Amino acid sequence: MSDDSRYEAVCSRDARFDGEFFFGVATTGIYCRPSCPATTPRRKNVRFFPTSAAAQGAGFRACRRCRPDAVPGSADWNARADAVGRAMRMIGDGVVDREGVAGLAARLGYSARQVQRQLTAELGAGPVALARAQRAHTARILLQTTPLRASEIAFAAGFSSVRQFNDTLREIYAATPTELRAARPAKSSLSGPAVATGGVLGTNGGTAGVPLRLAYRGPYDTTQVFDYLARRALTGVEEMVGAPGARTYRRTLRLPHACAIVEIDERPGDGWLECRLRLTELRDLTTAIQRIRRLFDLDADPYAVAERLGANAALAPLVGARPGLRSPGTADPHELAVRAVLGQQVAVAAGRVLGDALVAAYGKPLARPDGGLTHLFPRAEDLAKAPLTELGMPESRRATVRTLATALADGTVRLDAGADRDRAEKELLGLRGIGPWTAGYVRMRALSDPDVLLESDVAVLAGARGAGAHLEDSEGWRPWRSYAMHHLWNVPRARPE
Repeated sequence: MSDDSRYEAVCSRDARFDGEFFFGVATTGIYCRPSCPATTPRRKNVRFFPTSAAAQGAGFRACRRCRPDAVPGSADWNARADAVGRAMRMIGDGVVDREGVAGLAARLGYSARQVQRQLTAELGAGPVALARAQRAHTARILLQTTPLRASEIAFAAGFSSVRQFNDTLREIYAATPTELRAARPAKSSLSGPAVATGGVLGTNGGTAGVPLRLAYRGPYDTTQVFDYLARRALTGVEEMVGAPGARTYRRTLRLPHACAIVEIDERPGDGWLECRLRLTELRDLTTAIQRIRRLFDLDADPYAVAERLGANAALAPLVGARPGLRSPGTADPHELAVRAVLGQQVAVAAGRVLGDALVAAYGKPLARPDGGLTHLFPRAEDLAKAPLTELGMPESRRATVRTLATALADGTVRLDAGADRDRAEKELLGLRGIGPWTAGYVRMRALSDPDVLLESDVAVLAGARGAGAHLEDSEGWRPWRSYAMHHLWNVPRARPE
C-alpha cells in the first residue's frame, strides 16, 4: 500500500487493516489503528508505521480510545518465511524476553547486529523495541484484569525492574500503572480486555485467572474451528463442553515456566473470542496468548484469502459459503508432530484413540484435575525411550514415534515458532517412517504455514472432485493453499482422514 491508500483506509475507518499498519498524529502525539473512531486527522499531520513499536519509537503514545496495541497481528508474519517473518514469530513467542537478542539471533543463524539492522530497516524498530511493546501490552492486560500489585505485574510481564516498568508505561500510554488501572473500561472496547470477574485465584506461584478478549479481523467461522478441534480432542488434555453454538474448548498447556489451563468460548464477540487463562506462572502470559492465537489462527487475513481463492471458479462457491474459514495451528508443536505420526494412515477417530492411550500411559498428571482435564501431553524426552506397547501398534510405528521424539528432544528437528519451514520439513522427511503427508501436515499446523496443500490426501482429492476443482491449478491459490485445503475438506462427505 502507498501512504495515500493507507490514508484512504483511515478515512473510511477500515478495520480490515487493523494490525497491518498504524498511524500517528503529529498534532496530538498519539498513534491509532486504522479503524479508530476518533475524528480523522488531516493528511499533512499523519505518519504511518508498520508496527506499534515503530510508532512508539517515534515518540507517539497509544490511543486510549481504539487501543492500537490490542489489534490482531499482521498475517504477513505467518505468510513470510524469511528472517524478518521468523523473527516476528519468535519475538511474539517471548524468545527475546527469555533469551535476549543474542538468543534470537542464534536461532535465526545471524549475528545480533544483522538482526537489528534487518528489523529496523523493514519495521522501524529493532527486536528490543518490539519485545518492549509486547511487554507493555501484557502489563496493561494484567493491570486492567487482575488485582495483582504493580511490582508483581512488572516481573510477570517480563520487565527487569519496577523502574523500567513504570518508565515504559508512562512513555507508551502517558499514564502511570495506577492511572492505567483506574482507567479500566466499565464496558470493554473492541478487542480490548474484559474486566476481571473473579480476579486472581492465587498468587506467588499459585494459579491466576486472567480473562482476555482475543482479537481477530474480518469474519470468523467458529463452527468450523470448534468442529475441527472437537473431532481431535484428546481425553485428559483437551475437552469440548457445551452444546454446538455455545461450546467451550478447554485444554492444558505446557509453557516455558510452568503449566496452564485455557478456556475459549465458541460464541464470538464483536471481533474477538472470549478466553480465560489460568496460569501457574504469570510470566507465561505473553507466550500463552501467542500460542492460543496460533491454535485458533486469529491473525489470519480472511479478506486476502477470499480475494485470492475466490478468483478460482471452483473454489469461489466454497469461499462464499464459509466466510472466515480458518486453518487451525497448534498450542504445542512437539505435541502436534507426535499426534501427526500417530494419526498417519489412519482415520481421525483411530488417531484420537491412539493419542488417548499415549496420554493415559505417559502424560504428566496435573497436581489437581480440572473437570475433564487431568494431564499434560507427554514430553518428547519422555517418549524417546518409551516402549509404547500400550498403544497396540506395530513395532515399526512405535519406532517412528521414538525416532521423532528423539529428534525433537535433541534439537535435530526444530519446530519452534520461528523455525525455518523448508528445513524443518526436510529434517522430518529424513526420519525413518515419516512421509510427505505427515511432514506437510506438521508444517501446516505446527509451523502455521498458510501455504500447504496435501495433494495425496484422500479427503482433499474427494473434496476437489466434489467441488470440480483441479489441483493442478493450485499454484494460483498461493500463498493461501492451506485455506483452500480446509475448504476442500469441508465439501460434504469429504472429511480429512
